[in-house]
Amino acid sequence: MSTIADNDNNLDGPMVFIIIGKAYEKDGDSEGVDIHVMLRAPDDDTAVREALNALADEGFLEADLDQIGTLTDVPDDEPHASAYQGALEGEVAIIRFS
Repeated sequence: MSTIADNDNNLDGPMVFIIIGKAYEKDGDSEGVDIHVMLRAPDDDTAVREALNALADEGFLEADLDQIGTLTDVPDDEPHASAYQGALEGEVAIIRFS
């Protein structure tokens, strides 16, 4: 899958997005789970859509996505370093925080 940016940014590599938010596994779940989703996508609309689909596939019923951005460097610390590598390989990586 080719990821060509649809804007004026001239990136040397693929666009890897990180989306930060909270996801809910049960109806009426007021606590939710803090999440980071990392994936490769051609634009932010596609990134959000793919992130929501991946969260639904993992059993989440609802999600509040607060922030979206692109990563310009490879993260140093786990679990983000592994998630970044997975995103480069076409996976949608979901990191849950307890």
